[in-house]
Amino acid sequence: MGGKQSRSFSNKELNEVSMSQRKRSALRDDQPSLSSAAERIRRHTTVHFGYSTLSLAMRGLDEIPAELWELRELQKLNLSMNCLCSLPPALGALDNLVILNLWGNNLSSLPPEIGVLKKLRVLFACRNRLSEVPEELGSCTCLEVLSLANNQITGLPGSLAAMHSLTKLNLSHNRIAHIPTCVYSMKGLVFLHLACNRLETIADQIQDLVNLKILIVEGNSIHTLPKTLCFLESLELLNVDFNDLQSVPVEMYLLSRLGRLARHPLDKGLHIIHNPLLKPIQEVLQGGLSALYNYLRPT
Repeated sequence: MGGKQSRSFSNKELNEVSMSQRKRSALRDDQPSLSSAAERIRRHTTVHFGYSTLSLAMRGLDEIPAELWELRELQKLNLSMNCLCSLPPALGALDNLVILNLWGNNLSSLPPEIGVLKKLRVLFACRNRLSEVPEELGSCTCLEVLSLANNQITGLPGSLAAMHSLTKLNLSHNRIAHIPTCVYSMKGLVFLHLACNRLETIADQIQDLVNLKILIVEGNSIHTLPKTLCFLESLELLNVDFNDLQSVPVEMYLLSRLGRLARHPLDKGLHIIHNPLLKPIQEVLQGGLSALYNYLRPT
């Protein structure tokens, strides 16, 4: 979640909060108990770079103390690396959240109430068991970063087309056979990660992502690249490693910002190894990207 390390929230204190939840059910008027437990959690919030922040990461939680949802002032909440299987509708009460980290849990779904979080700018929900995304997430139109990597997702709801502020989208390691149509409406995308899915093609609409600088589609079954991909003049990294490409579009020489054939995974440039490229493309590439572009460029 960034910033200074906050004081550790001990398992003993979490157990005290859970015990207070059980005790208050036996009380005639449970409000004093509720407020007291909420205050114990509030003491562990910190202010980092002007944001009210709470981390409950790596606590072995299988449920979240109900008092947490009273902390409406929270702006950054880290629930990563726990054992959470679900989130309650009360999540919607934290309507000031800017960053929500759910990485590394056992979530099979996100509650529809996530759509109430209108100020949310960053959502990490990677490494869960999500098979779908709620339609209501499309209401989070301030989202700038969305990671749904390492789940079981096959598609996205059309409502996400409204995410015009989104700059980074990670859908890698899922079960996606076609790039969701809504993605092509995310005009602000700079980074799109679709590695290790079930893609066979990329639609011509890819040209609509005019701000795209990084496109990663390695580890799929893509057999052809659309020529419209070559109109993305801002593209600096294109990774098509480990696909079924036999050739490349003749217009590829237009991607002047790729610069070179890349070797290291983090290098900018064109990544195109481990494809069944036919002659003469295969031989031409031995001379580097400039040799390929000279070959493709019309005389």
